[in-house]
Amino acid sequence: MAHYDLSIIGSGSGNSLITPFWDDKRVVLADKGSGSTAAFGGTCLNVGCIPTKMFVRPAALARGPVEAARLNVTQETTEVDWSAMRDRVFGRIDAISAGGRQYREVELDHVDLVTEQVTLTGDFSQPPFAFVSESGVRAEADQLVIAAGSRPVLPQVPGIDLPGVHTSDSIMRIEQRPEKLLIIGGGYIACEFAGVFSAFGTEVIQVNRSQGLMTAMDADISAAFSAEAEKNWTVHYQRTATRIAEHGEGLRVELVTSDGRVEHQDVDAVLVAIGRMPNTDLIGAREVGLDVHSDGRLTVDEYQRVLSQGEPVAGLYALGDVSSEAMLKHVANQEARVVAHNLEHPDRIRASRHEAIPSAIFSFPEMAQVGITEVQAAETVGAENLTTKIQRYGDTAYGWAMEDGEGIFKVIADRRSGQILGAHVMGYQASNLIQPIIQAMSFGQDAYTAARGQYWIHPALMEVTENALLGLEVPIPEDAPL
Repeated sequence: MAHYDLSIIGSGSGNSLITPFWDDKRVVLADKGSGSTAAFGGTCLNVGCIPTKMFVRPAALARGPVEAARLNVTQETTEVDWSAMRDRVFGRIDAISAGGRQYREVELDHVDLVTEQVTLTGDFSQPPFAFVSESGVRAEADQLVIAAGSRPVLPQVPGIDLPGVHTSDSIMRIEQRPEKLLIIGGGYIACEFAGVFSAFGTEVIQVNRSQGLMTAMDADISAAFSAEAEKNWTVHYQRTATRIAEHGEGLRVELVTSDGRVEHQDVDAVLVAIGRMPNTDLIGAREVGLDVHSDGRLTVDEYQRVLSQGEPVAGLYALGDVSSEAMLKHVANQEARVVAHNLEHPDRIRASRHEAIPSAIFSFPEMAQVGITEVQAAETVGAENLTTKIQRYGDTAYGWAMEDGEGIFKVIADRRSGQILGAHVMGYQASNLIQPIIQAMSFGQDAYTAARGQYWIHPALMEVTENALLGLEVPIPEDAPL
């Protein structure tokens, strides 16, 4: 069995742990690949954040005539070349992935790469920690980082493995854009792809078990987005897919409604997007005695150390989707920076920061959020201590210029102190407009100081954020800026 100073499972954010500190030491990196390929670089690069946004941007351009018509301009989207777009996207993505693998596998003498599924084995109460690959390659290391990521959840439905049934891992690489696509799910992945394919001219039918889309978000945003989605593609609520079968050249999906009725949808392809699950089961985390949450995530402490029987195991860390409740690349990257420090400086380890974690959903319209919802805030500080403001894009100067009728920006604060508790946005550039709130929450600025302590360019769209803050009923600090 080969012995290493550091072992890493996962080549996404885990790949960034191989800093110059390890140049004179031995490192092994194991990754079976993302999706259905032996890709290097993790979910975000290969099947997640980056390629999806490379489809979101042309989708926004394809929708251009709709906005132009509001502004007395006539435009037309005459063609969407799916195959050329796909090849352009993955021509870049695959080259980056291959380059990363080449660098780790060939150009670094001190790093060994295992491109297979690995399973933890042996005693995990203390170092060294070992794994074994599918072909029998065994390795042990003084320190181990588990960054094994996550994968799409697949329901136990007959026909789920038929050709033409896709997850986010495969839908972006299909040969032809489907004329009719059924999307199962109501969360961010389902809604992003619904926005993309409907913009390209595909007839999209989205089905969700619950009433409404994006129900994990603040209720006002969920309701507003659901109403907009219903205008832009077909949405059916309270339906569950129970069977998928081949039908002609396409697929027939059996759906059961909440009252027991059976319906059928005949489509060219199906996208299953009902969530993601951590890969702890694939690596055998429970079997070696590591603590696992009820949802499958590895249990870690504030320093990202993995727990066993409630206690941190020295030298054993985890980061990213395999352990984080927030399955977000920017969270995984922050955790990776913390783990890198703690690996290199075990005598002065640092804790991860999990406050004011933002997220964005690049659907149509775009959404973004940070902090807690109004319902959560009421449970936290009491409804009587809340102040909220919903600012409409269309009530600002740039909103007039856009003739915007749907964009909203909601901010929630504690009326006693002005502490910002959360912000929730739906509309154009939501992921950018929310950033000043993220900064204020991260650095402890109260709502009034965040609003009046800086200039806001007039008449930029960012005045939506400013006006949302100014609409809160919060105390004005002494010597506050005017």
